[in-house]
Amino acid sequence: MQSLASESFLKLKLYCEREEFKGWDPYDGLNSKLFQTTPLRKWSMARLVWIQLFKRNPVNLRPLVNISKGYNPKGVGLFLTGYCNLYKIAKNGDTTFGKPEEIVDKINFLSDLLIDLKSEGYSGSCWGYNFDWQARGGLYFPAYTPNVVATTFAAYGLLDAYSVIKKDKFKSEALSSAEFVVNDLNRTEKKDGFLFSYAPKFGNNTVYNASLLGSKLLARIYSITNEEIYFRSAKQSVIACCEAQNDDGSWYYGELPIQNWIDSFHTGFNLEALYDFQKYTGDSTFEGNFKKGLKFYISNFFLKDGTPKYYHNRIYPIDIHSPAQCIITLANSNCIDSHKKLAENVINWSSNHLQDEEGYFYYQVRKFYKNKIPYMRWSQAWMFAALSYYLKEMAND
Repeated sequence: MQSLASESFLKLKLYCEREEFKGWDPYDGLNSKLFQTTPLRKWSMARLVWIQLFKRNPVNLRPLVNISKGYNPKGVGLFLTGYCNLYKIAKNGDTTFGKPEEIVDKINFLSDLLIDLKSEGYSGSCWGYNFDWQARGGLYFPAYTPNVVATTFAAYGLLDAYSVIKKDKFKSEALSSAEFVVNDLNRTEKKDGFLFSYAPKFGNNTVYNASLLGSKLLARIYSITNEEIYFRSAKQSVIACCEAQNDDGSWYYGELPIQNWIDSFHTGFNLEALYDFQKYTGDSTFEGNFKKGLKFYISNFFLKDGTPKYYHNRIYPIDIHSPAQCIITLANSNCIDSHKKLAENVINWSSNHLQDEEGYFYYQVRKFYKNKIPYMRWSQAWMFAALSYYLKEMAND
C-alpha cells in the first residue's frame, strides 16, 4: 500500500512543482478581469451568482474570462507542512521524495512566500484568500481579508518550518498570529464559553470549525509561549463548540438554520482541533467529546471500499477534501495505526478514481459527472499534505 501512496504522491508532487504551486480555486470567479470591468461587480447578488457559475461548472471557463492562476496563502501553508513532513522522511534516510537540502530549498521558498502574502494592518500576522468572496447573507470579503481558517494553516506551516530549519522569523511571524485571534476576531458569547468569528467582520460568527481552528492555533502557540490568555481563550471556544456537539457525536456546520448540515471534512477539522488542544495544553477535559466525535466520523463518512462521503446521510458529491482530511485527521490524532485499513482504502479509492494521469486530483465526483478542474488549494494542496502525513507515518513504523 505504501508503494501506491508513494507513486500517487510523486505524480502529484511533480505536477505541483511544475505549476510552481500556483493555480485556480473553486471560489475565484471574482478574479475575472472581464467581470471587474462591468457594473455587476457592485451588485452582491451578481457577485454570488458569478462565483457559483464557476464553482459548480465542470467546464473550466476561467481562461475565457481572464482569471489567472495565483498563490493562495492557505494552500501555500498546506504545501509548506507537506514539505516539512518530507524533510523528516529524508532525514531518516529515505530520499524517495527528495534529498534534505532540496526539500529545505522548498521550505524556505514557501515560508518566505507565505510571509509576503500576509495581510497588513492587524494585531498580528494573519492571512486571507487571494480572491474577493461574496457569501450568502450579504457578507463580502475583499481579497486578502484575513480569516481564522487561512491564518491557522499558514501559521501551522511556519511553525512546522521553524521546527525543521530554526529560522527565527518563521517562528515570530507564526507566534504573532495568536494576537490576531484574540484581538481582531469577534466573539459570540454562549451560555458556556464563546465562539470566535471567521473573520474580523460581524455576521460570520456561527461556524464551529472556524472557532475550533482558532482554539487549535492558540493552543499550539500557548505550548511555546505559556501565555495564559491564549489557553483561556482557546478553552472557552472549545467549551462552546463541545456544548454544541450532538448526542451522536456529530456537529452541524454552524448555528443558523441554513447551516444545519453535517459534513465530513469540517467534522475532521473539529476532531483535529480538539486533539491538538489537548496535546498542546495538557487539558484532557474534552477527551470524551473527541472519542464520541471520532466514532461518528469513522462510522458515517466512508464506505467499506474507501469511498469518501461528503455528508453523513448521502454520498454525493464526493469531494477531494473528504479523503484528504480523513488521512490528516487520522495521522494528527494518533489514529493511523488503529484505522490503518480505512486509511489504505481511502487512499486507494482516491488515487484510482480522483487522480488524473498528469498527477493532479479532481475536485468532485457528482452522480452523473466528474468535475476534473485541477484546483490548487482545494485539491492539490490538501492531498499533498494528506499523503505526506501518511508517508511520514508509514516511514516511522
